[in-house]
Amino acid sequence: MAGYFGTDAQRTLQARAEAAAEFVSRTPGACQAGRTMGCDQPDLLGWEQIEEFLARDQVCGFRLLPAGRADQLKGELAQRGHRFDTWDVFLAGRAEALAAADQIVARGLPQHVTILGKPKEPDGADTLDIQRLMATAGVVPFSGSFLTGALGPATTVALADGSGSVVAAAHAYFPHNEHSAHHRKAWGGLVAVAETQRGRGLGTYVNSLMVIDVFRALGATHIYELVSSSNLPSRRMVEACGLRAEPSLVCGLATPVESVRFTR
Repeated sequence: MAGYFGTDAQRTLQARAEAAAEFVSRTPGACQAGRTMGCDQPDLLGWEQIEEFLARDQVCGFRLLPAGRADQLKGELAQRGHRFDTWDVFLAGRAEALAAADQIVARGLPQHVTILGKPKEPDGADTLDIQRLMATAGVVPFSGSFLTGALGPATTVALADGSGSVVAAAHAYFPHNEHSAHHRKAWGGLVAVAETQRGRGLGTYVNSLMVIDVFRALGATHIYELVSSSNLPSRRMVEACGLRAEPSLVCGLATPVESVRFTR
């Protein structure tokens, strides 16, 4: 499976997400979750379709739902043998995000750390290095096709140490199709930093590079990132880049009740 990375189950989900790209782009209520099938309007997509995803994949992503819908969704999923793991939504428009990100990038990088060129080949060595870094950091990566923008506008940014090894990375893309009110909102994430390089501000820096690309290269109206409620370092990172908690929205993932959390 060229460009796929991770366990057999993760590779299978990545392949299915790729195969469904056209379906996601044209189907009201569907959205591209990258690592799983997903939706941003469950009632519009329909429970018959969601149940089909759950029966086949055991997981389904939910993006930018009204927060008041979460409890109801938990109940609906519980009836189907699944739980609903949630992440807090952090959101920013162009002006506030760019003001913060530009300021961070202007400070420069630590000595012997450089910005890498963007990966271009889904199964290229540089793409694989980024996927390895993400996986080692506890982040389930996307397929190489998604990371390189082969399936739609996207950006993947990375930093290297003096030996050329990838030490930090981040990614962004547009999950929502033209039927969604969130069509021009970009999702940013997959932020990973090598353990030996933590505490040097590389996560905030690479996240800022990604934020700048989202607005200046991809033309997004907003960017959102997802952070678990217990992940204080990531919360501080996205807030440093101009994003603020948006309590009116929630994102989550349906997984079998007995399973471990899909990603951090």
